[in-house]
Amino acid sequence: MIYLDNSATTKPDPEVLKSFEQVSTAYFANPSSIHSLGGESEKLLHQAKKQAAELLHVDASEIVFTSGGTEGNNLAIKGIALEHQTRGKHIITTMVEHPSVYEACQSLEKLGFEITYLPVNQDGIIALEDLKAVIREDTILITLMHVNNELGSIQPIGEIGEIAKNYPKLFLHVDNVQGLGKVSLPLADSGIDLCTMSGHKIHGLKGTGILYVKNRTTLFPLFHGGMQEQMIRSGTENLAGAVSMVKALRLIQEKKQRSGDHLNQLQQYLRRELGKITDVTINTPLDAAPHIINFSVPGIKPEVLIHMLGEAGIYISTKSACSSKRTDESKVLAACGFPKTRTTSALRVSMTYTNTMQELEQFIKTLKKSICQLKEVMG
Repeated sequence: MIYLDNSATTKPDPEVLKSFEQVSTAYFANPSSIHSLGGESEKLLHQAKKQAAELLHVDASEIVFTSGGTEGNNLAIKGIALEHQTRGKHIITTMVEHPSVYEACQSLEKLGFEITYLPVNQDGIIALEDLKAVIREDTILITLMHVNNELGSIQPIGEIGEIAKNYPKLFLHVDNVQGLGKVSLPLADSGIDLCTMSGHKIHGLKGTGILYVKNRTTLFPLFHGGMQEQMIRSGTENLAGAVSMVKALRLIQEKKQRSGDHLNQLQQYLRRELGKITDVTINTPLDAAPHIINFSVPGIKPEVLIHMLGEAGIYISTKSACSSKRTDESKVLAACGFPKTRTTSALRVSMTYTNTMQELEQFIKTLKKSICQLKEVMG
């Protein structure tokens, strides 16, 4: 099996699974219980927060454990909107966001919020001048992704953070689900107030995640109840999930440090070999994140190629997993201004540190063969 759909989800690391099982077995008590078993669980939860904070170079009080990217994005966006609506009802996002950001913003429009959707260039990047031009007195939030899940484009978050610092009443939320462990994103003194992370994209478990909430950033909670997680996220804590998330975070950071250039080499090889195939057009910009390559094969339905590759034990995808079963056209590629021939025939290869050059060689060989066969059938 050659698995090249790591942006949809990754295979859990055995060490992460082991930590989840150990905590589930030995620390099953509710961290809110006042007996000694509950106390031990609570102590471990605090320890997990401290470790996550050390890995991210932030304060432990700024870590909120969540169920993943979708919850983190919704909590950040709706939490800011509902808490600070008396200050203003204007939110800025982009045309190329993940459905969990885009749909959250659309839902707020129904509640009377005004959303500005910034356009992007052919590389999927916003213009900083466009951003500056749309910030208003009643703007309370800028929400956008660091690394695009379809194209791999990297937004200039450092510069955006500096712009945001000039507006003390405005919050900056970054969806870092795709960038985590692949493209560095400093949080401290960055201008970022909220940052979403997900466990299952970094060889952790589904249902685990972190929302970084900068100190003194107040949110309206989506869940009300026992006031857990600094009163931001009520509900009995998923202690085993939190510990496993921190384990996954530690391991992915170690892999990035140890094998950071490996992904670049894999991407360069793919770009070079795909570029040699007459029927293929590469959509991913040159200075993209190292683990994603998006390309189109105009005239061939992407799902047909995906099934053919799947029969050969090679797994890739179209668009994001959250929207791949919907309309044929990629909203992200359309926003970049690509013609319909490319936006309806896009495929995504997404890699991780364990993928090898041999796997990619086999993928290219099988892809060429599949395209040839389909061209013959189509006449």
